[in-house]
Amino acid sequence: MSTPPDIRKPEAPGPPATDPCPPGAAAGVTGRPAARAALLVLADGRFPAGGHAHSGGAEAAVEAGRIRDAASLEDFCRGRLHTAGLVAAGLAAAAAAGLDPLVLDEAADARTPVPALRTTARRLGRQMMRAARAAWPCPELDALAAARPRGAHQPVVLGVAARAAGLVPGDAAHTAAYESVSGPTTAAVRLLGLDPFQATAVLARLAPELDGVAQQAADAADRALLEGVDALPATSAPLLDIAAERHADWPVRLFAS
Repeated sequence: MSTPPDIRKPEAPGPPATDPCPPGAAAGVTGRPAARAALLVLADGRFPAGGHAHSGGAEAAVEAGRIRDAASLEDFCRGRLHTAGLVAAGLAAAAAAGLDPLVLDEAADARTPVPALRTTARRLGRQMMRAARAAWPCPELDALAAARPRGAHQPVVLGVAARAAGLVPGDAAHTAAYESVSGPTTAAVRLLGLDPFQATAVLARLAPELDGVAQQAADAADRALLEGVDALPATSAPLLDIAAERHADWPVRLFAS
């Protein structure tokens, strides 16, 4: 006698697994090709995230005589890249990797010791949130905006926005690291009347170091997935902190920070 066929009713498929802000297909420093244009949009200086109103400390440095020409601008940007830029890149990469943005926002507070820079970071975060929610609508961005109505730290918002755009942690790290030097460079052109060709050459010379900082930040974000936020960079720049507090008290200034 033959064995009867299996006539059990197949189980109904469950709901598909969803990610509120699905990341890119692969981890690492570069994103999947389909997201490459999104990276260009996010890193574009014309992205309406409010960065044009901030000098990243360059205005105070010009007034103090620490930025005088292209060579001193390069020195300033190099120092900023390896301190504040590395911290921002690590936070952005971790947010893009899917770490809890509220936990990262607290970690950003701990890594930003002076009130002036915390205020600036949250103001820029609020503006970036508006632009990111318009460009890449995402429940995770909505939830962060609701939890931090006065603004989360800008690198954290940047990382969540990168995730919403289909980018990977390394993309977010590159964007944050680039912003840390492009802002002061652009500001120096206005503050000093610096030749824009020389300013662009500064950014080009810093490109290899920027790649290295982005990779370091992405690697730290990978470790943070296992070890927590203490694995993220926490480098300091005391002179930037002091200058930011003094700059905030200026009665007249060209840039907000």
